[in-house]
Amino acid sequence: MIMYNNSTTENIFADSTLVDILKTRALHQPEQTAYTFLVNGETEEISLTYQELDRKAKAIAYELKNIKATGERALLLYPSGLEFIAAFFGCLYAGVVAVPANPPRRNQRLTRLQAIVKDAQATIVLTTTSILSNIERRFKEESELASLPCISTENIDSNQGQDWQFPPINRDSLAFLQYTSGSTSTPKGVMINHGNLMHNEEMIKRAFQHTEQSVVVGWLPLFHDMGLIGNVLQPLYVGIPSIFMSPVAFLQKPWRWLNAISRYQATTSGGPNFAYDLCVNNISISEQESLDLSSWNLAFNGAEPVQAKTLQEFAQTFASCGFRQSALYPCYGMAETTLFVTGRLKTSPQLLQRINADALAQNQVVVESKNERNHLLVSCGKAWCDQQVIIVNPETLLQCPPDQVGEIWVSGASIASGYWGRREETEYTFQAYLADTGEGPFLRTGDLGFLHDNQLFVTGRLKDAIIIRGQNYYPQDIELTVEKSHPALRSSCGAAFCVDIDNSERLVIVQEVERSYLRQLNGQEVVGNIRQAITAEHSLQVYAVVLIKTNSIPKTSSGKIQRHVCRSGFLAGNLNVIYDWSINPRNKHKFLNLQNDIESTLQKLSTPS
Repeated sequence: MIMYNNSTTENIFADSTLVDILKTRALHQPEQTAYTFLVNGETEEISLTYQELDRKAKAIAYELKNIKATGERALLLYPSGLEFIAAFFGCLYAGVVAVPANPPRRNQRLTRLQAIVKDAQATIVLTTTSILSNIERRFKEESELASLPCISTENIDSNQGQDWQFPPINRDSLAFLQYTSGSTSTPKGVMINHGNLMHNEEMIKRAFQHTEQSVVVGWLPLFHDMGLIGNVLQPLYVGIPSIFMSPVAFLQKPWRWLNAISRYQATTSGGPNFAYDLCVNNISISEQESLDLSSWNLAFNGAEPVQAKTLQEFAQTFASCGFRQSALYPCYGMAETTLFVTGRLKTSPQLLQRINADALAQNQVVVESKNERNHLLVSCGKAWCDQQVIIVNPETLLQCPPDQVGEIWVSGASIASGYWGRREETEYTFQAYLADTGEGPFLRTGDLGFLHDNQLFVTGRLKDAIIIRGQNYYPQDIELTVEKSHPALRSSCGAAFCVDIDNSERLVIVQEVERSYLRQLNGQEVVGNIRQAITAEHSLQVYAVVLIKTNSIPKTSSGKIQRHVCRSGFLAGNLNVIYDWSINPRNKHKFLNLQNDIESTLQKLSTPS
């Protein structure tokens, strides 16, 4: 139930669900605007009040009940907009498990979508008329998709379902499946229940210090955890306005994001690290003059490694617009934890630590403030509420001593119950216990980091860690060195990884080139700069460098570099190459041919006769 008070900061949620919250807001704040979508990313806007959203959700729930979908999984294929939000709550109202997914582009293969449908055992697709016209014919060509009924929800009469009877829904009820972005493996459906959501939303509210005066602006994709839970559900939880645009609108013109913050005097907004880089590199001085960012007091930065350089450059670039460096808010989270895990106290200063690079390579943390060549790491803050974060040796499963790098383990009420239909992977990832004390269960995040002064520092991914001659290197550090080595190289568009050459791990770089340099690229000069920079910064020899076309590096739907896909593309020789170099070209091509022969043989063996 909800004990309601007009002051949103005094709401008390006891045994409540998202369904309870929307029902209550529709009853007590019917005319308050809940969501505003900027259709063109700028001035054209459409909105939904709490009452309108409640009515649309009931109508969709009524339709779902008529086709006996209660308890089933519904694939949600929507562009960013109000229709997605209505469909998501329609599923919650009907007791249908929502499965948000990225709608396929016109010429995009349906491989990932097929994998999600098969894994989730989805029985219905909810979408828009425009999306349906794109996918209907293509679905019929794929056996796993052809039998799925598709409903365009904007055509549902909003007046039906006014006497809707809600099915039994409680905090243990499964709300939706959040499919992982696939940066390290095939997509898996994280099972998020109402209790997970309510706990995580309360943590975000406390950490961000949201009040009834807060205003949220965003552009993040709604099918992704940060966009859905941060920009859609958190505003509903607190009872504050949410203004958003599509990711495409932001990527086409980053000024639109900051302009929306300025126009609506937003207090909270954010995104991954690359979004701040895009703003620094693509918003002109004349565009900056139109911005007033003085209201922006929490600029969250998460979903990928937070770079100190990015924070500093963004604060310096937009200081003249009223932006305060104290607003920058690095944080840490993931789909398996619903979303949010750690963040600093809003009123406390940012914490940066310069760490000895040689010690870090041995998983030891030695703070050194004077040596400029050492790693400058950004704190992602502390755990909130009852959430617990510990650092564990991933091999011995023993808790690490203070200031030692290990795997980040998390426990608390925000931790999902597991992966849909994957018992073994659920047991490994969600049910970890310390070897000596038996304490647990913990979530194994797969991320590496350490605790210093009770603050979490994330150093990289366990599976992405590069080990050469017994030394540990973090790919994001090498990638940052590469992109700074020459102006022809695109920011946040490179991958560093290892391949085995003659029983020895060798470093490979795949890096996008800026579009303006494609016709006049001096590949030899660029590669020379890359090799020299990596040797100077990391004392490493580069085995191969592959320069590829703009916008061709594999990324997840949330913008993370897919290093394992880059590595596979390098081995298969199918990257979009404009220049490549290797320390031993003959050996490289011999190696690639051998890899292709092996993969071809394995494919034949795995194909039924």
